[in-house]
Amino acid sequence: MSDLNIKPLADRVVVEPSPAETKTASGIIIPDTAKEKPQEGVIVAAGPGKKDEPVTVKVGDKVLYGKYAGTELKLNGKDYLIMRESDIFAIV
Repeated sequence: MSDLNIKPLADRVVVEPSPAETKTASGIIIPDTAKEKPQEGVIVAAGPGKKDEPVTVKVGDKVLYGKYAGTELKLNGKDYLIMRESDIFAIV
């Protein structure tokens, strides 16, 4: 997976977003300015949860999250999102 050296606290998780689509289904290339922010990614780190509320996702889970969920952060030249587990809609 990733050699990410970050440990989220409480119910926070770190997600590596999937790359944005670069073409449409019909083959039209999408410029960077028009790309939709991806709304799915892979959990690369997860906190322990809160008292009486353990985190239910684990490293390696592919998840769907809200369009504006999380805070962007850049580590080792890669983009990640850190968000609360409640910002995640589903494991896919």
